[in-house]
Formats: sequence, structure tokens, C-alpha cells
Amino acid sequence: MLAVEVVEVTGELNNSYDVVVIGGGAAGLNGALMLARARRSVLVIDAGTPRNAPAAGVHGLLGLDGTPPAELLARGRAEVRGYGGEVTTGEVSAVSTTDSGFAVTLTDGRRVRARRLLVTTGLVDELPEVTGLRDRWGRDVLHCPYCHGWEVRDRAIGILGGPMGMHQALLLRQWSSEVTLFTHTMPEPDAEQAERLAARGIAVVPGRVRALEVHEDRLTGVRIEDGTVIEREALVVGPRMVARAGFLAGLGLHPVEHPSGAGEHIRTDASGRTEVPGVWAAGNVTELTAQVGAAATAGAGAGAQINADLITEDTERELRVYRDPFSAESEAQLCAQVMGDRRHGM
Repeated sequence: MLAVEVVEVTGELNNSYDVVVIGGGAAGLNGALMLARARRSVLVIDAGTPRNAPAAGVHGLLGLDGTPPAELLARGRAEVRGYGGEVTTGEVSAVSTTDSGFAVTLTDGRRVRARRLLVTTGLVDELPEVTGLRDRWGRDVLHCPYCHGWEVRDRAIGILGGPMGMHQALLLRQWSSEVTLFTHTMPEPDAEQAERLAARGIAVVPGRVRALEVHEDRLTGVRIEDGTVIEREALVVGPRMVARAGFLAGLGLHPVEHPSGAGEHIRTDASGRTEVPGVWAAGNVTELTAQVGAAATAGAGAGAQINADLITEDTERELRVYRDPFSAESEAQLCAQVMGDRRHGM
């Protein structure tokens, strides 16, 4: 097995970067990798609380299926650093605009400047209030059949009813013939829905779920409000998903309701641009249902778009200097170049 890096850099940072990436998951690291390979100065700030930390492995990722999440991220950090990018552990508390871009402030007091920002902080799963549910999250309490369906195939699976209850029940039937829908907070299925469920052999249990039954660190059943316990080996829930983006409030950028109704996201265009010039977003912070592969792809795409945007800005600045080599801007650029040469011993 490939040895992975576990040491985190948390010390001094440079004063400024071309791009600061806020969030060090698949989207952030892949975006940083693209930028570092484009010879951009890039810093990744990662709070170290990945959404998929409880999961045993990442699935649906060609060539890396089953890789533990921590190992995948460690590989990514090593690759980014291998191209000169920086990765630090920290949490961003605020972002504000400056004349040249943005100022990023961390909760530990560190502060850096960036010409552009890539926000890849992911989301928070707001789970239903059922006793014992949170402790089993990512193990035998699941939400994505494409991530975990194979691991619970042919088992007794329960669906905790909510806004997506019908959809999830019919979907999970693909992985097991023993599926039970607990209506919980959803309305009782209407006649047509009940017929569809019956046709697929999906049982329906009315009433709220109160608690999970666990024996020897395994889910064994679901207790409903009248005290009855229905034996189940896995439970599928539909959490409300909310973007981690409170630190963007200073830019006037706030999460809005996702078109699916599944939660709140940061709105972007197809390239990852947000409503604030100079700020891009990628991964689950903008697309709530993106799996690891899709998040990584979106991060790479946003990184390429940011690099192209910086090239446009650099070209315009250098064009002004070319046209007027005696301007104040030309002198400032020459001074910055001389200082940079000195720092590199040239």
C-alpha cells in the first residue's frame, strides 16, 4: 500500500498568493493541483473535518474505488505540495475585499491576501433527530446508495421517510429485496404510491421512528413510537444539506435554497463563478449531491477557469506597461520584479 503523508503544515504563510483555496477536500485539492501545475502560487486552507470522514472507503471513483477517505486526501495534499502548492490546517473566519483582491482571515489570527478565491468547503448534513442515528452515520446509517449500496446489498434495509422517502425506497430496492419504508415525517403514501411500493415488495410502517437499536456495534433494529422494534441492518436517511459558507457573509455571498429542495448551496454558473467577481466555488458547497469524482472534476475545471482569468488580468497589466514603459505602474512592476529576483538569488 502506498505510504501516505500525515504531517500538516500549520506555521507561517506567505503574505499573498495568486489563489487561496478554502477547503481541502477532493474539489479543493484538485483545483489547487491544476493551479499549481499552471505555476500559480496557491494556498489550500483546510479545517480538517471532511464530510466523508466516517466512511470506510470512497466508491464510484475509477482506479481508486474503496480507498479510505483520509488516504485519498493525504495523497492529494502530497501531490499539490509536489508542484509547489501549500496546504495548511486552519479555519477561515472571514473574507473581505482589498484593492488587489481579497484578504482571508483565519480563526488563529493568520491573514493572507489572494487575487482570487476558490471556495470548496463542502456542506453540513443536518440529520433527523432520532436517538442513536448520528452515532451510526456513515456506517450503517446511510444516505447515498451509490456510495454504500453495494456494502448493504441483500440486507434488511429501512428508509427513514422524509421529503425523499418514496424516491429512496424505490431506489434502494435495486440493492435489496427486503426494504421497509418508515413513514416518519412524510405523509402516508397515496393510492398510486402505495401500489408502486407494493408492486416492488416494499413494506410500509406508519408512525415516527424514535430510536435505533444497536447490538455489539451493529445496527439491529428501528424502534417506532409505539415501542415496536422492526429488525433492520441498515437505515437510509435524507439529510438536509447546507453549504459551509458563513465566512463569505462579508462579501455579500450567502447560501440560497438549492433547486432540488434538498438544502442550501452557493450559486454559481457552469464554470464555477459566483455572483462575486473573483470568487469561484466547486464541489458540494455548490452542488449538494456531487460525489467525490464529480467534485474533483468541478474543482479542476474551476482551477483552469481561474488561471485563464488571471492570465487575462496579467496580459492587460503588461499591455499597459508595454504601451507606456515610463508610467508609475511600470516602475512598480519593475521594482516588484527586482525584489523577486533578489529573493531568488538572481
